[in-house]
Amino acid sequence: MFKGSFIHAGIRKAASILALLAVSVIMPSVLRAQTSIKVEAPNVVGLDEQFNVAFVIEGDDSPSDFQWEPGSDFQLVWGPQRGTSTSIQILNGKRSRTSQHTFTYILAPKSAGTFQLPSASAKVNGETITSRAVSIEVVANGSSSSSSRGGSSQGGSTQGSSRSSSGEISSDDLFMRFTLSRNSAVIGEPITATLKLYQRVNIAGFEDAKFPSFNGFWSQETEAPTNIEFRRETLDDKIYNTAVLRRYVIIPQQAGSLQIDPAELVVLVNVRTSSGSRSIFDSFFEDDYRTIRKRISTPTTTVNVKALPGGAPSSFGGGVGKFTISAKMSKDSLKTHEAVSLLVTVNGKGNVSLLEAPKVSFPPDMEVYDTKVTENMDRGTGGTSGSKSFEYPFIPRSHGEFTIEPIEYSYYDTSSGQYVTLRTEPITYKVAKGEGDAYAPSTGSTLQAADRKGVRNLGEDIRYIKTKTPSFGGSSFFVGKPFFWILAALLLAAFFALWAALRGMAARKADVVSSRNRKATKMALGRLKTAGDFLSKNLYTAFYEELHRALLGFISDKLNISGESLTRENISSSLLDGGVPQETADQFISLLDACEYARYAPDSGNEAMKAHYDSAVEVISRIDSSMKGHPTAKKAGAALPVILALLMPFAAQGADSYPDSLWTRGVSAYEAGQWQTAANAFEAISAAGIESADVYYNAGNAYFKAGEYPKAILNYERALKTDPSHKEARFNLEFASSQIQDRIDDVPEFFLKSWMRNLCYVMSSNVWAVLSLVLFALTLAMALLFILGSTAGKRRLGFFTGIVLLLLFVLSLSMSIWQKRDYEKADSAIVMVPVSSVKSSPSSESAKDLFVLHEGTKITLIDEVGEWRNIRLSDGREGWMKSSDMEII
Repeated sequence: MFKGSFIHAGIRKAASILALLAVSVIMPSVLRAQTSIKVEAPNVVGLDEQFNVAFVIEGDDSPSDFQWEPGSDFQLVWGPQRGTSTSIQILNGKRSRTSQHTFTYILAPKSAGTFQLPSASAKVNGETITSRAVSIEVVANGSSSSSSRGGSSQGGSTQGSSRSSSGEISSDDLFMRFTLSRNSAVIGEPITATLKLYQRVNIAGFEDAKFPSFNGFWSQETEAPTNIEFRRETLDDKIYNTAVLRRYVIIPQQAGSLQIDPAELVVLVNVRTSSGSRSIFDSFFEDDYRTIRKRISTPTTTVNVKALPGGAPSSFGGGVGKFTISAKMSKDSLKTHEAVSLLVTVNGKGNVSLLEAPKVSFPPDMEVYDTKVTENMDRGTGGTSGSKSFEYPFIPRSHGEFTIEPIEYSYYDTSSGQYVTLRTEPITYKVAKGEGDAYAPSTGSTLQAADRKGVRNLGEDIRYIKTKTPSFGGSSFFVGKPFFWILAALLLAAFFALWAALRGMAARKADVVSSRNRKATKMALGRLKTAGDFLSKNLYTAFYEELHRALLGFISDKLNISGESLTRENISSSLLDGGVPQETADQFISLLDACEYARYAPDSGNEAMKAHYDSAVEVISRIDSSMKGHPTAKKAGAALPVILALLMPFAAQGADSYPDSLWTRGVSAYEAGQWQTAANAFEAISAAGIESADVYYNAGNAYFKAGEYPKAILNYERALKTDPSHKEARFNLEFASSQIQDRIDDVPEFFLKSWMRNLCYVMSSNVWAVLSLVLFALTLAMALLFILGSTAGKRRLGFFTGIVLLLLFVLSLSMSIWQKRDYEKADSAIVMVPVSSVKSSPSSESAKDLFVLHEGTKITLIDEVGEWRNIRLSDGREGWMKSSDMEII
């Protein structure tokens, strides 16, 4: 065990030694590769000035074979002077050493102009290294004085500056310049401003600095050195030591001639004093300089600023210059209720700092937070170029696929003199359902609530579908139909007829023949109704037997012929004697023959049965009309549509069996858990033009189970509109509404109106209509009792009971009409898209987003303009939505 430890320790020690050896071998070659010759020389010199040129080689290895010639443009005054310096530094216990080898020359220019110093060469460890070429400008006019404080000029000797014998400083030897990159601009165009000091004197310090103020400009310091460094420059063919005091970026904010106030500075200058009475020893042992204060300033500067041209696009963000724009999402995978950011970056050259945030139109139901702004300026350009990033944090609250429309951003291009509009590509992204998302389809009896407070176990489900085949009688309302008013008129006519005929009732009862004649049509209609039931059930033999009995019974009662005398000849002759046309009599005899033949013949099909049934209804009506005589023939003819309206639904039931098969298919699919198939079957019944509350109810159940809550709510609403008393549809509607996302507080309704509405929906409209006719008939009966009562008690009973029945009649009729009007109103709809934005006006561009609605929400329709609908919520809020986002109930 110990032996293994020693072995591992030895291996680690050997690896360390090898690493050190590798470093010792590699580092010298790296250092040699980095060795070069650095040149130190002034960039500007005077024609009468001698200056130093130094070649510096850094490294521990001593250079050899150093070669350099000044060339033909400069005269070698002295050199080379070789020097070596070594610096040792101990930091944190680590010792480092650097060496420097210097070759110094003193040169004098031969003529004015710009010349290039030749390159120098040397050998270090056998490798030849060279220096870079350096350009030097030679000017003919005087030279500058080196500064004694705050830095010095780059190499070279100095000469005295021009000044008067009294010690005054000439304005040519010390001054400030305030320069602008441009003197004319447009509003928002950046300008670089530089305040620079020029001197040819011996400066001792500065006092009372006052920098320019920029009224009418936005300004920012881009350079404010704390340690002033001078460098040589030429101005008007003179050499000056210059230093940048301040550098700004200024951006004009208003049009006109804007003035920039002067900058001021007090400079302390050392000036040599002169006195004729002093001896040479006095000047040697005593100081012959004095310090004077020189106040210098810049002139007032004017900038001509033009206003931006009119017609700026609505997306203009204040940018002046040249820019580009890009946009991207912070992450690719998005889920509901998780934070994400849209990153928009504007990059370019111009007034980057003043760029406004682009306007982004987020899809509805995105919870957007405050924009975060980040600047990234390029200091190398003086702060006039860079990028500005805008981060738009938001949280999607709904799932689905959304698109952020192209982001437009306009700026003013100073080079072309016009506005330029940039556009990003549209950004399409998908939002998946996040964990804990309350708006998710239900898959069982345990459903999620939509209040984002976790899953709550409701412990109940929607009520089951209707399995019994409905009548498919449609959504026809009895009240207001011609037949309704005919019945009401008949009741009123019956009232007057009964009142006029009460005295002859006894005599009419004694007349047995007339009684049978009057009852003939009524008895025939009863038998025909039974035959209609057999027709709907497709019972062939029973149908024809009942139809045959109805025909013979009618003619026996109408013509007062006994059963044994009912022969074809007696019937035909009696009909003709009673005023029946020959064609009608022949049709009746032919129909009797058809019934007798069909009783013993094979089944000829449902179509033949229906034709015989219709023919029987028609011929009985004609015979009855003909035998009543000419004065009443018109009344009998007017009653024919009533008879047909009563009897034709029985025939229609037997003829149409297609909705029945769709119903059966839908019920079977629902029981098998095939929700979509069941919904399609019930929808097919509605598409055939058949409206039934039970059909809508079953379709709503199928859609609810399939997780399509908006369609479920739509069908429940249609079921209640067809039959407001449908309790199962109302229960399931409330249950489905608890699963949608929107919660809207209803405006409280007046309690009397709520009571009346609840009473109205206790029964259907048709039930209320029939009840109103019954109450109307009872009211008329009480009126007869009041008019014809033989005693005072009967008349009082008739009066007060009649008043109560009249009020109930008015109430029942009002309820029926109320339901009918509610059904006929197309003023409600259901939101069918996942998210819909409600606008302040019918427009997508200029309108503001007021609020957001989600699928399944019920709305009230007020007005319509093109493809837009003015809607109102139950809490009173209003706005405009696209018609394509909703479906009318």
